[in-house]
Amino acid sequence: PPGYGWLHQDNPAFHLNASSLLIRAIPLDESIIRLLTPDSYKALRGLQESYRGTIDAVSRRHDRRPVSVWLVSYYGVQPDVRFTPMDLSVTSSGREFQPYDVLPLTIGFNEQRLHQRETQTALYVFDGDIQLDQPLTVTYQQLFDNSWQQTLQVIERERAMIRARAGKQL
Repeated sequence: PPGYGWLHQDNPAFHLNASSLLIRAIPLDESIIRLLTPDSYKALRGLQESYRGTIDAVSRRHDRRPVSVWLVSYYGVQPDVRFTPMDLSVTSSGREFQPYDVLPLTIGFNEQRLHQRETQTALYVFDGDIQLDQPLTVTYQQLFDNSWQQTLQVIERERAMIRARAGKQL
């Protein structure tokens, strides 16, 4: 159940670190965000719901296929850093997924440029065939993060803890 999680947003996140750019990608699947602290769960669930119409329109453009929504942030470490949103991909079960669409959340995202210490954020809409219960790799140009296997262990541990916490309160 939601409201019992203790994980922070960085726990189920992928991190890509270049010398000039940091990237964080979080799958917004309900089975993942329910493990977050109540405030984080509420914020991410609300964010997704506020874009529900747009997300559904993307699904309709792709034959009403289920979609996987991710929150992706780009952070500029150095001044005047360029980024290319469509260069981010997810590999799941040997298949590489390119985003169906990128929905900017911050003003200036479409400029694809970061000032030093600036963050630009968007919702990425992927094909729903991404298997979050299997090892995943997130790639941006030559950078990749394939730590999801370890993250799955944290997720399973937190699920067990939530069942224990919820069971005591029921």
